[in-house]
Order: sequence, then structure tokens, then C-alpha cells
Amino acid sequence: MSIEFIKALFKVIYYSIDTFIIFYALYYIITGIFAFFNKKKNMIKSFAPKFRFAVIIAARNEEKVIGNLLDSLNKQNYPKELYDIFVLPNNCIDDTEQIARSYKANIIECTTSINSKGEALKYAFNHLNNNYDYDSYIVFDADNIVHPNFITRMNDTICSGYKVAQGYRDSKNPSDTWISGCYSLFYFVQNYFFNQARMNMGWSSSINGTGFMVAKEVIVKQGFNTITMTEDIEFAAQCALNNQRIVFVKSAITYDEQPLTFKESWKQRKRWSLGTLQCLYYYSPLLLKSWIKNKIPQGFDMALFFLAPIIQVMSFVVILLLMLYSLLGIQVYDTVKYMYDNKLFSIIFGYIISIFISLFVVIIEKKKIKDTIKGVFTLSLFMLTWIPINIICLFKKNYEWEPIKHHRTVEIESIIK
Repeated sequence: MSIEFIKALFKVIYYSIDTFIIFYALYYIITGIFAFFNKKKNMIKSFAPKFRFAVIIAARNEEKVIGNLLDSLNKQNYPKELYDIFVLPNNCIDDTEQIARSYKANIIECTTSINSKGEALKYAFNHLNNNYDYDSYIVFDADNIVHPNFITRMNDTICSGYKVAQGYRDSKNPSDTWISGCYSLFYFVQNYFFNQARMNMGWSSSINGTGFMVAKEVIVKQGFNTITMTEDIEFAAQCALNNQRIVFVKSAITYDEQPLTFKESWKQRKRWSLGTLQCLYYYSPLLLKSWIKNKIPQGFDMALFFLAPIIQVMSFVVILLLMLYSLLGIQVYDTVKYMYDNKLFSIIFGYIISIFISLFVVIIEKKKIKDTIKGVFTLSLFMLTWIPINIICLFKKNYEWEPIKHHRTVEIESIIK
């Protein structure tokens, strides 16, 4: 085998990886553009209160924050006789249950071992299906606080003919640290360029972990049987396989507590990355099959979404290949090679683009720049730290579900005043 043949083979490997990454990026750029084109036919109109809701909160040692959530839920602009609050305390060693009872929440007594949020939600859904008769379920995390119109807008959503919906995920502590600021920007970008874009396209948005609604009939039909570390996107994949569209309801707002430290963020994002890779393994073949056979666009869309950790690792591999090719004298020519050869310019240019996108999303989403300014200038660093996380998760087979501690007590009135 000649040296020239080996060099040619190395070039084929490089261009193959590079082309795949470029097409992947172009896909999200093109779909993201639809965020700017709002279609009136996809708008959710207002209706009179009609449907009965069960609000579900799986809580694990959340005594510091659950009171604010329950207070905001008790202040909903929706008839009190049409919704009930259920708290499922699991693995608690604090006063979570007692505090929930003090706010008149119903307690679901857990009689089995719970090792993840997915298992807790499955238990809650089964309990409610067997013992009550609600029209729909809404899921929150214990650290959330909820806008007074949330349930009203979900009632409008069901009346508009939709059975699964994701609300707008906002932050209650964007200005605390640079980490919480980056998380806030991350969700603003996801809300706008992913969920809102797909809503405008008539495609399916995704479940973001909290602040989502699912009709009882959907749970009865397809269940809530999640096995990965990321029950939210796994359930979204199951909806895609059942051709069940998930709509994005921008005016149904949940304020979520973001992690404060890099250590907490690292732990949480490792779970996200591993869960995404699990979903890639279990669901992508089925999703692609549903797309090819049944022409379901969200099948293709979700399968690509699950590829994100792989794409980020591949991007790092491209840089390593360019370093190796420079040593071996192998010449390749493309935009990535140009950026590699002009490292300082590329770093500065990429950093400026990150700041521009962050500021754009903050402005267009009508947020306060001063609240997210720490995240605006550090988001690029935050995104780069995904690469080692994803590399680790590629080789990590098991991960024990660990809760993120929540401390930030915020009343709903202080946010919507």
C-alpha cells in the first residue's frame, strides 16, 4: 500500500466526516429560520374553561423550593374545581411531604422503589389513571414556579385539538452566576430556534423536562414507559413513533431554577448526554423507519436530535485530524481547514457570533440583558465544555441518577410584576 494511497484514504475520511457535520449544521440552520415565520393556522385560540387537570410533581428532598411552586399553582387563573395538585415524594428525608400538605396538595404515597424521575412519573400516571378521572395531566419539577395563566393556556391547547404540549421554559435565576446565565440562554435558544420554529412549520416540538401537558388518552394509549436517563426526550420519541404531535405553547410559562456551579452543571449535563445516547441507540432505528415507511417528519427530526453528542465529538475529531494532517503533510481544502489555519481570527469571530446570537435571542424574547449578561459573554465556553462531557459519555455504560439540589426561593409575584 503506497504512501499516496494512504494520504488519499485519510482525505476521504476527513471529507466524509466534515461533510456530514456541515449538512447536520445546515439542517438546524434551515429549520431554525422558520422561527421568523409565524403561521396563524398554528396559533392556539382562547376558550372557556372546560377540561379537568391533574398537576403532577415528583419531588425528592425539595423542602426549600416546593412551597413557591405550590403557591403559584394555587394562584392559577383557572377554576379551582377543574384542577388538583398531586405531589409524589420519593426518597425524601426532609419535610417535602409536610410542606406539600400545608399547601393543600394531594399526596401520592409511593409504595415501590423509585430510582429516577421517569419511574416516579410512571408511578404517578398509573396511580391517577387507576383512581381518578381527569382529562389531562400537567408535569412540573418541584423547583419551578408557574405563570398564573399556565393551566388556562393548556385548556386552550386541548380545546384547539392538541393532546401533547410543551410550555415555555423560562428561568427564575438567570443573573445568579455565569452558569445559570448560560442555562437561561440555552433554553431561550431552544425555545425560539427549535420549539417555536417547529411549531411554525407544523412539525412536532420536543418535551423539555418540565412544564408539559399530556392528555389522559395519550397516556392510556401509549403509556409512560421510559427506560433512559432522559425521560423527557424519550417520551417525545415515543410520541413521534405514535405520530402524536407535540405543540409549543409560548404563553404557558414555567420559571425553572438553573444550576449555579460548574460542578452541578457537569453532573446534570452528563446525565443529559448519556440519556441522549441511550435514546439514539434505542429509538433512532425505529424513528428512521417510521419516517421512511409512514412519512412522519418528526421521526427524522428526532433521530437527528439524538445525534447531537456524536456530532460534537466528530467536530473535535476533525480538529485532531487537521493537527495530524499538518504533521504528515496531507493537504485538505475547505472552510474548516481555513479556520484552523487562521486560529486567532476563527476564535475571535466565533466568540463574536456567540455574543450576537445570545443578545439577539434575549432581545427578541423580550428578556432583560442585564439579567443574562454573564451568560452572554460565557456561552461559547459553556458550549465547548459539552465536548469532554460527550466524549466521557461515549465510553460510560452506566450512570446513577442523581438529583440536582435546589435552593432558590422566588415568589411568582416578584417575576411577573
